This record gives sequence, C-alpha cells and structure tokens, in this order.
Amino acid sequence: MRDITTPKEKLLKKIRKALLEKRDNPYPNLEDLPLYPANEEMLEVLFAEQFTEAAGQFVFCEDDIQFIENLLTLAEERKWHKIYCWEPELQNILTQYEYPYFETDKDFDQAQVGFTLCEALIARNGSIMLSNAGMAGRRLSIYPPVHIVLAYTSQLVLEVKDGLKLLKKKYGTNLPSMITNITGPSRTADIEKTLVLGAHGPKELFVFLLDG
Repeated sequence: MRDITTPKEKLLKKIRKALLEKRDNPYPNLEDLPLYPANEEMLEVLFAEQFTEAAGQFVFCEDDIQFIENLLTLAEERKWHKIYCWEPELQNILTQYEYPYFETDKDFDQAQVGFTLCEALIARNGSIMLSNAGMAGRRLSIYPPVHIVLAYTSQLVLEVKDGLKLLKKKYGTNLPSMITNITGPSRTADIEKTLVLGAHGPKELFVFLLDG
C-alpha cells in the first residue's frame, strides 16, 4: 500500500514523539551562567572604549573648571551659539562661569546643542541611560543635532541591570515613564547599506565625565 503521509504530518509525528520522550536538560545551569566574561578594567576606561567605538566623543574632566574650559574650546571650534539647557543643576554650573545658554524653548527649532544630565553610564556597551524625569524631558536629547551629556563617575555601572537598580534606588516605585539607552549618535544604514549619522536624532554625542 502506498504511503500518502504528507511532509506536514511527518513533521508533526516527529514533534509528538519528541514531546513524549523526556530527556534530561543538557544545559541545566545555562541561566545561571554569566552573559559576558568577567571585566577587569576600570569602569571609566571600559565605558570610554565602548562609547568611542560607537562614534561617541568622550572627555574626562577633573572638576567644573576643566569642564567649562573644554566646553568653551569646543563651542568656539564648532561655532555653537545656541546651546539649550533646562536642568537647574547644569544651569547653576553654566551661570557660575557666565556661560551663555537658552533656559527656555524659545526658537527651539534653531537649537544647535542640547545639554542634559543622565541617569547612568553603562560601561559594558558604552551606553547612556536617560529618562524624562528631569527638566530636559524627552526633546532636548533628541531634537538638536548635537547632544552633550554631563555625567559623574558615581553614575558609572557595569551592566544595564545595575543602571536600573540606580533608578529604583532614586525613584522608588514611581519610575519615570520613559527610560532609554543611547549608544552613540543616531544612525541608520537602511538606504543602500550606507551608514548615515544623525538620521533620527543627534548627529554628534558627547559625554563629559566629571570625577565625583
């Protein structure tokens, strides 16, 4: 008698057989194994390496004065005149050194630089963890073509899960409605497989890291 079993029926028969035959898990401790190899580098070094590899630009500063000096030099080189800063902590630093900035969203369509804080720096992949909890909200890190982040060494963590722990410690159960990770400038290679920076957000991303 001719076998008229279809390929689909053969496949289902194999699946049923496999489900009936119980076997021991060949990898019983797989979920407990670390996802990455152990890190032996300082978090500052690891973050700088991964961040610059993703086309970010990293500057380490020992104090506020060195930060302002670096910012002034950069702004003069790039001819930045419309720097927007909405977070009081950053405004205090800029005001102290009489650095000009826009504290409202007036003429925001002409913004050259968005200047924000962050929630954490993820060293493992060189990412910046942001939320909308601060005065910068959602717009300031997305719309201007240049995004500058001021961060502190105390915000450096190894993994994303460690960054989320910082947020839970800071906000408790009232977490921000938007939590996101940024890894380098906005980019896409959808068109003809050509990498384009600044496709959906800032074309340049800077992190100024202060000791403290």
